[in-house]
Amino acid sequence: MNDNPKDPTRRSLFKILGSATAVGVTGSLLPSCNTEKNGKQQSLTFNEIPQTLDFAHHFPVGYRADILLRWGDPLHHGENNFEPEKLTPKSQQRRFGYNNDFIAFMPLAPEVLSAQGHIHLRSKNSHRGLLCVNHEYTQPHLMFSGYNNEYSATQGVTADHVAIEQAACGHSIVEIEKGKDGWQPVTDSPYNRRITATTAMEIAGPAAGDARLKTHQDPSGTEVLGTIGNCAGGKTPWGTVLIAEEGFGGAFQGNPELIEDAREAVNHRLFGIKAENRNWGDYDRRFDIQVEPNEPNRFGWMVEFDPYDPQSKPRKLTSLGRFEHEGFTLVCKPEQPVVAYGGDDDEGQFVYRFVSQHHYQPDNPSANWQLLTEGTLYAARFADDGNGQWLPLIYGQGPLTAANGFRNQADVMIDTRRAAAMLGATPMDRPEDVETNPHNDCTYVMLTKNKKRGSDNLDAANPRARNIAGHILEIVPPGVKGNRDHSSASFQWQQFLLGGNPNAENPAERGAYGQQSHYDISSHGWFANPDNVAFDPKGNMWVATDGCERFGFHDGLWAMATEGPLRAAPKHFFGCPRGAEVCGPEFSPDGKTLFIAIQHPADARNSTYDQPLHRWPDNDPKLPPRPSVLAIYREDGKEVGS
Repeated sequence: MNDNPKDPTRRSLFKILGSATAVGVTGSLLPSCNTEKNGKQQSLTFNEIPQTLDFAHHFPVGYRADILLRWGDPLHHGENNFEPEKLTPKSQQRRFGYNNDFIAFMPLAPEVLSAQGHIHLRSKNSHRGLLCVNHEYTQPHLMFSGYNNEYSATQGVTADHVAIEQAACGHSIVEIEKGKDGWQPVTDSPYNRRITATTAMEIAGPAAGDARLKTHQDPSGTEVLGTIGNCAGGKTPWGTVLIAEEGFGGAFQGNPELIEDAREAVNHRLFGIKAENRNWGDYDRRFDIQVEPNEPNRFGWMVEFDPYDPQSKPRKLTSLGRFEHEGFTLVCKPEQPVVAYGGDDDEGQFVYRFVSQHHYQPDNPSANWQLLTEGTLYAARFADDGNGQWLPLIYGQGPLTAANGFRNQADVMIDTRRAAAMLGATPMDRPEDVETNPHNDCTYVMLTKNKKRGSDNLDAANPRARNIAGHILEIVPPGVKGNRDHSSASFQWQQFLLGGNPNAENPAERGAYGQQSHYDISSHGWFANPDNVAFDPKGNMWVATDGCERFGFHDGLWAMATEGPLRAAPKHFFGCPRGAEVCGPEFSPDGKTLFIAIQHPADARNSTYDQPLHRWPDNDPKLPPRPSVLAIYREDGKEVGS
């Protein structure tokens, strides 16, 4: 989710309507998806904010934005106020992590001291809960004094700083509550917990125990230390949280050409592992592929954990494939298979779907715990006529055989990218968040951009060469609203929104919004580079962006209807401080609080810990810029957006 405009390789450190219709599908709506053509005009009545670019955050009049959690905030008593130059690895393990991303709000049932997750979820308590937050990657040049720039902080980081980085990655579980003074963390709650780059985790699913996952430290191939590159994620109705491992390759150093196994050399290059990566492997030898050539195969998975049980052990789900996961989000209908959607966040990669072997049983949480370990992973093929097909990634079927280098199902899952490409899945313009709107039962794919796509390989699903503004696709499974079959092998799809300025002179920067004329949105309503998406209780879509600064204004959050006359007509709700992006939008169950993560504030050329571009959110000369989580709500107590 992070992308430096000055350096296209940055992610690896952890890292106009006519133009679209010319190559295939027109903007005509699929009748089954827009079911309220004559519905209410607008449920989003907030006063839109202007596009701007400064060192502050911005939101509409009549709202409040609490700074809820910041990097370094203590989660337990006994920790002093945050003094970054005195920070130790042990202390960081007891504090909120760095570069917060995905957010899951998990309610806590009132007056219940101990209960299973599904009981807490059913309470829909919107005033007290667990905030589960990813920490995607670290930036030593903004965390520590003495580094001149981002790239000097990838080779010469000290052992102590590496240990702090590893403790600042992963995930935070923090109890929060809303009182008369707004939202606050509950310091020293028994639920408060850090999952880091050194937390012990189980490996589950078809690749568990495979030879390619065995290391000197773990000759069984069934347990791994830590999770890194944690981008987006998902929630389950049985009370667990899913977190993604995305840009893991940049944490590993070493020359793939020196690996004896040629297959692993290709595998490591595919994920950006190279000798000049950050130097974690100097001190933690498992991150040096010359020492542990199989260790990278133990990353790039989805991780599931139980936030309601602080003693529970997270597990990596190899059934969901290995790639640069943006996240996986679930569709769970009683007595039907669970369906999970996700994207591989890289240019030219694929959209995926997982269908569980067994059915979801709302009243049998112990059975549901196994739903994501057994099933079939599929990759999407988008035909130019608006139809689509899910291609199963099953060993022994089609080209996924020994003749093409696959020994078993573990190989198919470890080398998911290669398997999907061999099946003929459609390479996409950097698939990021993929989520289903519970109101119309349609699924939306955020496609951030693809500057590598040329005019000779356009298709209807990716209609623009050098796509610098991104777009959003709408997937429509068979059936009707509320009863669509997400497990079907086929689907329909259409363009929902093309990112970009409707009035731009350069066609590559020009966007169109569904069937809406650009006159239906204000001059501040357009955006570029959609990244994360969430849906409020009314079914409105809220899109977070990553890349608008290239177009002269801040990244932020835009809201729009998915049905009715103003379908796909955005309104601008929130703007970031310069150098930052919004991640992980998440609503409380009652829709009255919107949680967002502000990632990498002041991330810009020549901005360092010693001389930062700005010092948001504290604006304290003794403190650096700090990634933070905000809780946004209306001052009159009504639903956000309405």
